[in-house]
Amino acid sequence: MNCSIDFAPLIPGPMLIGLAIVALVLAALLIVRRSRGAFLRSAALLAMLAALLNPTLREEERESLANVAIVVMDESTSQRLAERPAQSDAIKSDLEAKFAKIPNLTIKWVTGAKPGDQTTAGTNLFADLNAALSDTAPDRIAGVVFVTDGQVHDVPASAKALGFDAPVHTLLTGAQGEFDRRIEVIEAPRYGLVGQTRPIQIAVRETGKSKVSTPSGPVTLTVRREGLPDETVRSEIGRSVSINMPFPHTGQNIVEIDLEPVSGELTPANNRAVIAAEGVRENLRVLLVSGEPHAGERTWRNLLKSDAAVDLVHFTILRPPEKQDGTPINQLSLIAFPTRELFSEKIKDFDLIIFDRYEHKGILQLLYYDNIARYVDQHGGALLIAAGDDYADTFSIYRTPLSSVLPAVPTGRVIETPFRAKITDEGNKHPVTRGLPGSAPTQLADASKEPTWGRWFRQAEVRTERGRTLMTGAEDRPLLILDRKGKGRVALLTSDHAWLWARGYDGGGPHTDLLRRLSHWLMKEPDLEEERLIASSRGLKLSLERRSMETKVEPIKLMAPGGDVTNVELEAVPNESGVWRSTIDVKVPGLYKAETTATSGTLTAVANAGIEDPREMSEVTATADKMTPIANATGGGVFWTKSSSLLTGASAAVEVPRISMLSNAKVMAGSGWLGLKDREAFLTRGVKLTPMFTGLAALAALLALIALAWWREGR
Repeated sequence: MNCSIDFAPLIPGPMLIGLAIVALVLAALLIVRRSRGAFLRSAALLAMLAALLNPTLREEERESLANVAIVVMDESTSQRLAERPAQSDAIKSDLEAKFAKIPNLTIKWVTGAKPGDQTTAGTNLFADLNAALSDTAPDRIAGVVFVTDGQVHDVPASAKALGFDAPVHTLLTGAQGEFDRRIEVIEAPRYGLVGQTRPIQIAVRETGKSKVSTPSGPVTLTVRREGLPDETVRSEIGRSVSINMPFPHTGQNIVEIDLEPVSGELTPANNRAVIAAEGVRENLRVLLVSGEPHAGERTWRNLLKSDAAVDLVHFTILRPPEKQDGTPINQLSLIAFPTRELFSEKIKDFDLIIFDRYEHKGILQLLYYDNIARYVDQHGGALLIAAGDDYADTFSIYRTPLSSVLPAVPTGRVIETPFRAKITDEGNKHPVTRGLPGSAPTQLADASKEPTWGRWFRQAEVRTERGRTLMTGAEDRPLLILDRKGKGRVALLTSDHAWLWARGYDGGGPHTDLLRRLSHWLMKEPDLEEERLIASSRGLKLSLERRSMETKVEPIKLMAPGGDVTNVELEAVPNESGVWRSTIDVKVPGLYKAETTATSGTLTAVANAGIEDPREMSEVTATADKMTPIANATGGGVFWTKSSSLLTGASAAVEVPRISMLSNAKVMAGSGWLGLKDREAFLTRGVKLTPMFTGLAALAALLALIALAWWREGR
């Protein structure tokens, strides 16, 4: 039972204060003048004030609540170095024994900075502490103890940010004066243009002094780049070094830099830096030539204009040469078609040429068609023919020197009947058409099931001579054909009704996905290659993926950082045609190189396996500097724990300060001890209020004192 006196004044506070001042003045005058009954009159005034204060005896039935101490165990990657795991276990055992001797104390153990797929970079112990505080009242927290090497990356700037008033202590693992060398990446590119190089700025940093006779001075760096022999670079401790990073291809480009290890280092894990940057192309230049205006003309234009990576040059033949309407030339506002400039002088500047419903009607000389054919075959250019009935008539673009690079011959027949485009077996494997929304792949579903996209109504019949047919249309005739010709690529779409998908007719279809993939495959986008090898890693798990148009693939030759070579067998992925995959565990962190043979040549891929958190491993030597400010601000302390006898496995292997429970102390740590704050928290189960000086009791006391004063004055 806890008792206290509460006051509930019957009049406003300012008025009560005024009456008290008046009463004190009157009482002082009576005493100074030595009036008879002065003390009795003063007592009567005080009784009147006491009655106005309305005192109440408050009796509470309380249930004491236990204090809560939170222990945050750092399980970050740096805590796995040297003898720190055993040291942490010994500290935990010792803390459990000491906490068990303190009555009315609850311990909450928190695992902090444990590596995982969703964790952020660095050792963020205070973020884990905040998560643990969500179900703990701040007025019950007696203190927080961190067991860590001191490399904490989210220490708050002030104690107010903690949200509680209790000491923060730190028990340090590791040892003072640890020695370590590491590579610090000062500046590294995040992207670069393909074919160019960008500099990487690095420096070798050293912490502590080696216990062996290895003087600080020159160091040796080994630089590994994709497709190039290893390079050795000499540098000095603390000196900035510039290393060139080439960008041989689009997508991820990797450079690995290794620092030669020395004896006495805490760990060689941070002697390696891997810089990954994206290779990007300069804007792709596309030439779009449209025949007479038609309903689907703007489909290609809108698609290419919406791609920020494409510079589009578009010409529409509004007035073919055979058109004679009598309009004088000087009254036409149309510009002349710059055929010589486009198809002779600057043809090599384009990455892709598209002919959309284009017919040969004397606009281009035969020489220019020959230039386009050489542009594809010899210079690695790309050509797309988006045709319709124009491909079947006598003015077909096939009936020009361009036929030497076209994969199909028109039969002269135009099929005009409703049909839904279907993806072939090869199309299910090819990245241009694989998994198009609304498709019904024949290998993954019922062959009789049609796609859900809208119908088209016209198609030119062709006879395929080479290339791969990815889609068929009316009467199962080839609709989309892709071919590699010499160094270049060619695509033929034998229907001009793709715009019906764009307009949403009959439910529409994935026109954006199909046309964008098609154009980017022609422009040699690596993600859309038919034969591709992909390597990726998460920690020490290495994933290899092979995409191919073949029915089976060869094993992958995997080269480890030390030069060891192993063969990895891949397994076909269910429900994914043309995809093989395998995941293996590797033991040594570093740059792994994968290689295999394909019909297109040798395929290679690289992946960096190992530590994914460079911030965590950037500094690994134990330190008290980062945790000392927050400890001082909260009255806590930072303590080094000894680890000289860790090999015994006993709890006595470390020296943990003794723990004391204190009530009102401001300093909660000292030499060999740390304190927890006794919060004296409680839960009120019941309250009894008893008036002390009110009603008849106060009136009787007041009348009695006044009567005594009169009696004393009348004597």
